[in-house]
Amino acid sequence: MQQLLTILLNGVTSGMIYAAFALALVLIWRSTRIVNFAQAPMAMLTTYIALVVIDAGYSYWIGFAAALVSGLILGALVERLVIRFVDSSSHINAVILTLGLFIVIHALAAIIFGNQFRSFPAPFGLTGRTIGDMNIALTGYDIFKVVAVLIVFGLLVLLFRFTDLGLKMRASAFEQEVAKLLGVRVSRMLTLGWALAAVVGSLAGLLIAGGSLVHPGYMDSIVVFGFVAAVLGGLDSPGGAVVGGLLMGIGLSFVSGYLGQDLVALAALIILIVVLLLRPSGLFAGTAARRV
Repeated sequence: MQQLLTILLNGVTSGMIYAAFALALVLIWRSTRIVNFAQAPMAMLTTYIALVVIDAGYSYWIGFAAALVSGLILGALVERLVIRFVDSSSHINAVILTLGLFIVIHALAAIIFGNQFRSFPAPFGLTGRTIGDMNIALTGYDIFKVVAVLIVFGLLVLLFRFTDLGLKMRASAFEQEVAKLLGVRVSRMLTLGWALAAVVGSLAGLLIAGGSLVHPGYMDSIVVFGFVAAVLGGLDSPGGAVVGGLLMGIGLSFVSGYLGQDLVALAALIILIVVLLLRPSGLFAGTAARRV
């Protein structure tokens, strides 16, 4: 019973990490119709910036804020200086470019910060709780992860459902020419979409790094798991991203706990193939997903 509970709780906390990354992919897809595979190294880079700030003697929260602000700036710069000059006649051009950015940012981080493993602090305790005779693998930091992702999800729902800004961002993504005729500053909306997605990605990087070791490739696996979670829930649905992340986290946790860690990547691939074959638009595609 305790093993089952431990695996389930590990799955939930891991799933919230995947959900955070999936939310970043959903945000940029909703606002630009591009899948940004460079999201992981961008988040890794901002996490290193937070680590530099913390190592300089500042508090965790100042480093946390520095990472989010640097993510906002980095996302805007990538869109303004790189993505904007790509031929927009086909979305695949920008996707291929993000794969190139993945390699470039990864290499730059290795040159600047080195390839060695470095410890990243956590703002809350990493010790589980004891209830009676049972040890519960739920730490204060795990609770922080869950709360942080739910707050981001709520903010994204508010943005896209209840604000004119969210409507303008979606209009700029779907019909740029029509949006321009209606007075929407499309270029600013696209830049904002990249910037906000980078902030959410930075949050995912920070949540993964807390209480563990970081290196330039520490987020590489999240690209796969986060992307599968986003596709599973539906790239156009923030709610689907959260549910997809939780399903991925719990499912892979059971695979790791009962079948072995070596089969986790294979299980993620099987989930992706099944979703693409049976429901390529995601579990929450359609009108119900668009309302969130």
